[in-house]
Amino acid sequence: MAKAIFLDRDGVINEDLGYVHKIEDFHFVPGVFEALCHFKSLGYKLILVTNQSGIGRGYYSEEDFKKLISWMQERLEKEGVRLDAIYYCPHHPQQGCDCRKPRPGMLLQAIKEHSIDAVSSWMIGDKPSDIEAAKRAGIKNTILLEPKGEIRSLFDTIKIIKGNSHGNFENRSE
Repeated sequence: MAKAIFLDRDGVINEDLGYVHKIEDFHFVPGVFEALCHFKSLGYKLILVTNQSGIGRGYYSEEDFKKLISWMQERLEKEGVRLDAIYYCPHHPQQGCDCRKPRPGMLLQAIKEHSIDAVSSWMIGDKPSDIEAAKRAGIKNTILLEPKGEIRSLFDTIKIIKGNSHGNFENRSE
């Protein structure tokens, strides 16, 4: 079975400016390319799992989202990294779907479709709902990025994942 790093998008891959759906508003966080390349070198699949309620709220279309994601992937590939899969929830929070984090639907689907070993995998997010979804999917290794904490960016997670690639790790903001 494969091991994966599950990544939220806004606040982890790019700056979270709120409902980011235009290329001109998408800004990669510093160190993201280096971190993703490093995780690939450790043998992890990279899987994006992102809530996109802006679609369900009517702020932008699914086509707008797909256009941005396509551009994002091209930019990542220019830096030498490719995401193995992208899962997104387009639903409004009140729809009660199984895919919107903190529900584990996207993660469970990815685990099944990519034969992922949840115990050897990681979830990196910037909201408690990301971590809760991971736990519900059986992913015990979680990292919550905190703007004012020790682990502020994806780049900061390199040492943690490298040093704990076979053990369990969890950081919490209490």
